Amino acid sequence: MTLPSTYLQMISTVSAEGELTMELVEKPIPELGEDDVLIRVEATPINPSDQGVMFGWASMAKATSSGEGKATKLSVPVSPQGMGVMKARIGQALTVGNEGAGTVVAAGAGDYAQSLMGKVVAVMGGGMYAEYRKAPAMMCLVLKDGHTARDGASCFVNPLTALSMVETMRLEGHSALVHTAAASNLGQMLNRICRADGVELVNVVRKPEQAELLRGMGAKHIVDSSSESFMADLTDAVHATGATLAFDATGGGQLASNILTAMEGAAARTPGAYSIYGSVHHKQVYLYGGLDTSPTVLSRGYGMAWGVGGWLLPNFLAKAGTEVAMRLRARVADELKTTFASHYTDELSLEEALQADVVSRYYAKATGEKFLICPQK
Repeated sequence: MTLPSTYLQMISTVSAEGELTMELVEKPIPELGEDDVLIRVEATPINPSDQGVMFGWASMAKATSSGEGKATKLSVPVSPQGMGVMKARIGQALTVGNEGAGTVVAAGAGDYAQSLMGKVVAVMGGGMYAEYRKAPAMMCLVLKDGHTARDGASCFVNPLTALSMVETMRLEGHSALVHTAAASNLGQMLNRICRADGVELVNVVRKPEQAELLRGMGAKHIVDSSSESFMADLTDAVHATGATLAFDATGGGQLASNILTAMEGAAARTPGAYSIYGSVHHKQVYLYGGLDTSPTVLSRGYGMAWGVGGWLLPNFLAKAGTEVAMRLRARVADELKTTFASHYTDELSLEEALQADVVSRYYAKATGEKFLICPQK
């Protein structure tokens, strides 16, 4: 095929005057090294982690858009507090989009790069909200025959995160998990993984209808944080599963502390020698998201064997090593249409993704809703 000389790329910029803008810029088709490929991006999801780069601490309720077509531009004011947080990125045109999939339309002279010509591949490397993306051939995950770019668009962030949570559990000597935002796309994947692998999972949701959704998927331990009996239900579920590790997508508020309290309460039900320092087995909560931007509040009523820390997929994969990463990627490819299937609320063009009314829909991060950008649309 004949390649265009330029392509459109979405960028996000914060000005010194306190305004965040997102727009499409025209860039030249890049030259390829021997081991590079050029991917025509056909599908790329909007994940919460993408929105962190897209919007940062901008005042999204005041977002407006202007222009049409490729000249569409989103403008959002940033408060003085937000500017304080984002001062390091002032004036930088950041590309966005962590992952996506498409067809390899050009390749360097290297044997492996050449072998990918015409294949549908997925890649995680940033800058995916674009019509084309240059990438090292070795970064590409080749999709199986019959799998489309839409099937593979979300095969890195959520699938590898869910798998790596279970991998973390095993590496750190735990035997069961607690997960918040359990009805999310990622949470549903984690539920399917745990059921298949025989891992006990406590699913924390915020609404009765989310509990029903998971129950219909065969989830066994579900607790609703909006229920008056939440702490009692959570402690019962933790006791039943023996979970001493949790992954919290909310980040702020008291949920992490409540989980540690439930773990300590569950441990106290097992007869043993009393200690003023609490239970001996280490209890750990990892914060991996920021759905709640308020401060994390810890009550510290759970002895001394506990920890709260941050958890990030790239950091875990770097620590776990290449062999683990390749094993997890292979499982994703094998189970792309089953365990790791993603369902989308809407498919957007690059231009539509910058329209203020559309942005308000996907910025809401509603449970069960996931949006896909199709740059060739």
